[in-house]
Amino acid sequence: MSAGYEHSGHEHHGDAGHHGPRVLPSSLAAPEEAIKAWRTRLLIVGVAAALISLLFLMVKGGPGHILRAYLMGFMVSFGFAGGGLAMLMLQYVSGGKWGLVLRRPLEAMTRTLWLVALMVVPILFFMKHLYQWAAYPNAKATAAAFAKGLMTKEQMLTANAKHAMLSPVSATVQMAIVFGVLLLFMVFLNRWSLQRDADPHAGSQSSFDFWRIKFENLSGIGIFIYVVLLTDISIVLIKSLDVTWYSSIYGLQFLVGQGYQVLALGILSVILLSRFEPMKSLLRVTEQHDLGKFAFAFVMLNIYLCFAEFLIIWSGNVPDEIPWYLARIQGGWWVICSLDFICHWLIPFTLLLSRDLKRNKTKMIWLCSWMIFARSLDMFWLIEPNFQDAAGNLHLAGNYGILAYITVPVAVLSIWGAYYLTELMKRPLMNVSDPHLEELLEPEHAH
Repeated sequence: MSAGYEHSGHEHHGDAGHHGPRVLPSSLAAPEEAIKAWRTRLLIVGVAAALISLLFLMVKGGPGHILRAYLMGFMVSFGFAGGGLAMLMLQYVSGGKWGLVLRRPLEAMTRTLWLVALMVVPILFFMKHLYQWAAYPNAKATAAAFAKGLMTKEQMLTANAKHAMLSPVSATVQMAIVFGVLLLFMVFLNRWSLQRDADPHAGSQSSFDFWRIKFENLSGIGIFIYVVLLTDISIVLIKSLDVTWYSSIYGLQFLVGQGYQVLALGILSVILLSRFEPMKSLLRVTEQHDLGKFAFAFVMLNIYLCFAEFLIIWSGNVPDEIPWYLARIQGGWWVICSLDFICHWLIPFTLLLSRDLKRNKTKMIWLCSWMIFARSLDMFWLIEPNFQDAAGNLHLAGNYGILAYITVPVAVLSIWGAYYLTELMKRPLMNVSDPHLEELLEPEHAH
């Protein structure tokens, strides 16, 4: 079987594999021609979306909406890159063959952290147009803003109390630390992955134990560090858009949301790659079903955390916390809130209950694509209502700049996706030294 052998289009349900184990393809290289074609399409879409986005510079409020939409695209891109790193470390800590088919896509996601680190620069450069604490970086500036009616008293007092964490210099330092640490973990994990494949003793128990312990030791502490860093970046870049907003589980919500979107992209990647060798022979229905169940678990956890936050705030009835939700249900935002609930939670939860759907390639492709869209919609719901000109006032009349929330994230995510595909082509799609590889070649069993 050659690496470029294309799927005929028929679904595989494991029936042919009952008579004996499959043969490992002679080449584990990614299907280069197919991935280049996908990358070209993404670049075309990205360039077209970027050009359309420039038109919003000429409409009222357009530049502000472009910057906010860019923040949305950045956070979704960071969710793939940083979330991919967290999921990769989780796989090394937990073990099991569920992550073997995802490992190379996850590694490719982590290697896009270089691009994502560059993408944060425009946000830091224009931060005073996004954050009150950046526009008024000291007590004198906040007092002047309060006197002019640009800040409420609560916003002034809260911003003054948070200047140690929320100031232009502090935010820049925090972003440098976050990406510096994440890039360090990414470099080690990706380098060791290649070294393990090249290990002359690969296949022996001693080699397997050596690399397993090495990956586990780094990934165990790495997951904890990532949770801390993610909490920091989610507070600085998203939660602080409303400087008075408090939430004790905000970082955990983002962590679960990233797992939600990373699994969606990972499953989408391996199913599309299964049209070609080597993934055609390696992705069994069993592993696809397991990944679908894993995605279902993240959907449920996402629902639980978001509802728990709302329930705590509703039962507490604290005036400082309620306005955050009021801004997201008043005016036209009630429609967005309802769509967020339906698209982000209800549809994935309902569909992933089906065993047959999780084992169907075509339906999982559509569902995973939908989940990525739903995650982007949720990010829009989190970001835009923080601004005074948007809270309780969602409409298009005289507000065409808000359409930048469609074109700008599409441009950003298309460029990120093209880079992800470039990285995906650089390595074989499987770790040949992993003992679970033999299990992937075993015949499917009836269920």
